[in-house]
Amino acid sequence: MRPRAAGFVHERQLFAAGLRAVAGVDEVGRGCLAGPVVAGAVILDRSRPVPGVRDSKTLGAAARERLAREIAGRAVAFALGVVDPEEIDRTDILRATLEAMRRAVMALRVRPDFVLVDALNIPAIDVPQRGLVRGDRISVSIAAASIVAKFYRDEMMLAFHDLYPAYGFDQHKGYGTSEHLDALRRFGPTPWHRSTFRGVRQEPSFDLPFGLKAQPVN
Repeated sequence: MRPRAAGFVHERQLFAAGLRAVAGVDEVGRGCLAGPVVAGAVILDRSRPVPGVRDSKTLGAAARERLAREIAGRAVAFALGVVDPEEIDRTDILRATLEAMRRAVMALRVRPDFVLVDALNIPAIDVPQRGLVRGDRISVSIAAASIVAKFYRDEMMLAFHDLYPAYGFDQHKGYGTSEHLDALRRFGPTPWHRSTFRGVRQEPSFDLPFGLKAQPVN
């Protein structure tokens, strides 16, 4: 069964309360072994809806690109926040995710009256906000943000594939597939890998009798 388009219920409640500029925020790339974490922030125009907007994970690449371009063309404002692997390794993935979201909101050319966020609450923004569990499935604004962020990040990973074709970034986009893990074992990490993530960092091992191997417990 085809996934349903995201709803407008939360946005309508805010509009009924007198708010006008409602931004949706979502991130992509949080669970990847390589590449940045990217957040999108979108303020949709109620008078110019984009049919078919839903959770980016339920869309094929062609539909995602089409919708991302339509959202960018019709939205009141949209912006992206990017945190690269070096900063992810220097802090941690949760803080990096929240920072990407903060950067996306701060980069909007129209200040939002309210922010709807997928599951999280963004620190250090002077805007009222609400975290919605599975927000990309129930809020059209959050779903739009997920589409824009996913399309942009995928384009980045395709560019990395041109630089490092042996890793298959064009297929897995940095996620820890068996092919990706095999490439890491064979070639080691690239500068765009997250060196602190399990699967990227080389785990020490020690020899046991009879050719057995053991991994230390962290």
